[in-house]
Amino acid sequence: MSDNQMDSMSASVIKMKGRVRVPRLSRGLSGALKILIPGLVLVILVSNLFFVYVQPDEYGIKAIRVGLNRGVQKEVYNAGLSFVLPFGFQEMYRLPKSIQVLELTNSPETAARDARKDRAAHIQTSDGFFVDVDVSMLYHIKDPYLVFTTIGPGTLFEDNGIIPKAEPALKETLGKLTTEEFYNSPMRVKKAEEAKQLLNAELNLKGIEVDQVLVRYFIYSPEIQKNIEEKKLQDQMVFTNQSAARAAKEEAELKKIVQEGKVIAAVELENGKAYVTRKIAEKDLYSRKIKANADLQVKLAEAERVRLKNDALKGVGSERMVALTMADVYKGLDVVILPSDGPHGVNPLNLDNTLQLFDVRKGGK
Repeated sequence: MSDNQMDSMSASVIKMKGRVRVPRLSRGLSGALKILIPGLVLVILVSNLFFVYVQPDEYGIKAIRVGLNRGVQKEVYNAGLSFVLPFGFQEMYRLPKSIQVLELTNSPETAARDARKDRAAHIQTSDGFFVDVDVSMLYHIKDPYLVFTTIGPGTLFEDNGIIPKAEPALKETLGKLTTEEFYNSPMRVKKAEEAKQLLNAELNLKGIEVDQVLVRYFIYSPEIQKNIEEKKLQDQMVFTNQSAARAAKEEAELKKIVQEGKVIAAVELENGKAYVTRKIAEKDLYSRKIKANADLQVKLAEAERVRLKNDALKGVGSERMVALTMADVYKGLDVVILPSDGPHGVNPLNLDNTLQLFDVRKGGK
């Protein structure tokens, strides 16, 4: 918008409002914008010319080309703005700080999206066959100054650093395996670890450290692959037969142990039954002996009682006891008249005469 247009608009506003302050404010804002916009443009230009921003996942290495202390500076710049003289006097180079990935594969679609990709490692095994191995290498820049001075700026740490060393290290370590040993995971991992150590022995001197070497996939030629699979099937059949034979042997041993256990259990059970029978017989014998002895003692005591009673009846006063007994017998009669003197007189103490008198005993029997 031109100044004349702005003045006409201000005049119209004065007529509408009838106040003088509005045109002064418009002219003040217009003047401020005229000063502010060029100032911002100047600040941006100066900032872009004299300052370089280092990202949080980057290292900064400054190189001075003109002036004192020329050459690559040992100071490593971290995230933030750093002052750099323009027009070729100084230059800031940036190197990645994060973990980098190198994918060796013939199938790029299977590799990580942001990884550096190269062909698969072509390795000859110790028994003369060739195998293509897909490998992922994780590494990082340990010393950016050393990388910059020994290898160079930009992506030279990939092109002249790790890529030329990767396949030779894998050939030297994985090439010690036979065709079959490639299928042995612990051995394969061990050789990958050896490859990592071999790479670090060379790359640490250039400021790069390998964190991990991962063998992802490997493939032989179709004919070799078929032979390997057939041999694996044969080996599996042999192992299956061996396992079946061991299983049958163990099963027979188990049956033998079970039968022996049953026999031992039956023998012990019979021994237990015989023991119980013997103990019951001993108990019955002991019981019968005790009972017989007790009966004998009772009968002996009864006989002794009778003997003692008979002896007591034969002693002094036995006639009196008989008379008293006969008197008790007479108690059951109402009236009995008996002679008390003469040859037939009743003497209660003479039992024989009494028995003859009552016809209980005749003829002296």
